Amino acid sequence: MTSFAERLAGALGQAVVSLEPCAGGDINQAFTARLADGSRVFVKYHPKPPVGMFAAEAGGLRFLGEANALRVPEVLYVGDDFLVLALIEAGPRRPDYDERLGYGLAALHQVSPPWFGGERDNFIGRLLQDNRPLPTWAAFYRDRRLRPQYEMARHAGYFSPRTDAAMNRLFDQLPQRLGPCEPPARIHGDLWGGNVIVDGAGEPCLIDPAAHGGHREVDLAMMRLFGGFAPRVFAAYAEAFPLAPGHSERVSLYQLYFLLVHVNLFGGAYVHSATSVIDQLV
Repeated sequence: MTSFAERLAGALGQAVVSLEPCAGGDINQAFTARLADGSRVFVKYHPKPPVGMFAAEAGGLRFLGEANALRVPEVLYVGDDFLVLALIEAGPRRPDYDERLGYGLAALHQVSPPWFGGERDNFIGRLLQDNRPLPTWAAFYRDRRLRPQYEMARHAGYFSPRTDAAMNRLFDQLPQRLGPCEPPARIHGDLWGGNVIVDGAGEPCLIDPAAHGGHREVDLAMMRLFGGFAPRVFAAYAEAFPLAPGHSERVSLYQLYFLLVHVNLFGGAYVHSATSVIDQLV
């Protein structure tokens, strides 16, 4: 990585003393770089990333950071094939960590953007997310989220004609299934347990967003899909920003999007999980 260290030094305006590999996900290579001034930064690198991937991640971090609700890493530099972020030093959780995460997420969701969607498309994993705004949440969730992922999986042969028919019924029912109208929320968009880390002060910090203007129940549903969040997080959230009636009945509807994403990324058992949810919903 000598040549990359030189490129990194040129981008940051100072020499890179060391560049050490670290954990950073399955898609990109991740490094901790020590700079000539003694500071350390976190670097994501991909030799051939999807076009705009790192710019989209940087935009998502800034979008979340504008709410001043939960900490996100500061963006230091965006290149075509790498992203430099301020390094979040890890520490033990504060005793009230779960409450602070729940209150912070509620505060984030209350800083409403002007649209369902975003200023640019972004990615969930390596899959493109179409963020072109639409006037209603039902239209956005159907046409920008569920339909593209389902069609991708269908063309790959993952679903039967019977499931196709069930999914089309769900598309027709969607406007009546999404609960009371709410303004757009500023959502993380991929809020599983690995995308929340603890900083040196013991506070929660959001990373790796697929952020956009959406429905707040999307984040909460993803948090429940794979676990990793204590009941106190959800209790604090509900205390700060109570959910609309029927929210518990919509959890699987919002988890379906993430299951379809996992079908397209990994196939396997996720096909059965997604099919089962579709059958239960219709």
